[in-house]
Amino acid sequence: MAIKVYKPTSPGRRNMTGYTFEEITKKKPEKSLLVPLKKKGGRNNQGRITVRHRGGGAKRMLRIIDFKRNKDGVPAEVIAIEYDPNRSARIALLKYADGEKRYILAPAGLKVGTSVFSGSGAEPSPGNAPPLGEIPSGTMVHAIELRPSTGARMVRSAGTAAQVMGKESDYTLLRLPSGEMRKVLSACRATIGQVGNLDHQNISLGKAGRSRWLGRRPSVRGSAMSPRDHPHGGGEGRTGQGMNPKTPWGKPALGPKTRKKKKESDRLIVKRRK
Repeated sequence: MAIKVYKPTSPGRRNMTGYTFEEITKKKPEKSLLVPLKKKGGRNNQGRITVRHRGGGAKRMLRIIDFKRNKDGVPAEVIAIEYDPNRSARIALLKYADGEKRYILAPAGLKVGTSVFSGSGAEPSPGNAPPLGEIPSGTMVHAIELRPSTGARMVRSAGTAAQVMGKESDYTLLRLPSGEMRKVLSACRATIGQVGNLDHQNISLGKAGRSRWLGRRPSVRGSAMSPRDHPHGGGEGRTGQGMNPKTPWGKPALGPKTRKKKKESDRLIVKRRK
């Protein structure tokens, strides 16, 4: 996939880059796999903002992605590669031998007309989804389950891939994109290959308005606020924080761990990413 560089016809266009979309083969999505997507603006069921800097943006429809890959033994043909506004990766439209259609994340190199399989016995070729226990060591995988039959949870962003490092009793050792080494049950499924759209990280939005189209609202520095709005605010001119970094609510930031202990998951981490 190539990146398109715009001519600097305005300050916003200067340094702006975009996609060429040369890998896209179908513009309109499959109607049977669309559901309405209501905007929440970062608010929870009580109407409180729990995720800041969200809101606005273009209207979208949600594409139903098959993260479980549970249609075993039925061959499927890739009939289209499509754009998905809800994720960084491209999606592939599969048509199974029995006529059913499903979307999956499109791995790098997957072409229209390729046949893909899921379940035990599937070959380790891009797009196939066998259990981790059947995947050879050294293979790059994505869309990995954390528990069998619950659907893919890890390694779903554009350009990412995990590597199968080895097998140990009922577990498979994986090296994740962050560098973390983790054991996952060998019965869990993963899709062979690297997630497509590798140039996603090289795209330059170019102007603030393009972030607003994506539903991202401005993020203001605490030091630019007043003391009543942020602990870092106030002072004449530009001043330092004068304290350890804090969140807008006075909690320690940039250091103290805030992740709640997940005993079941933590015990399977062999080497942390840091």
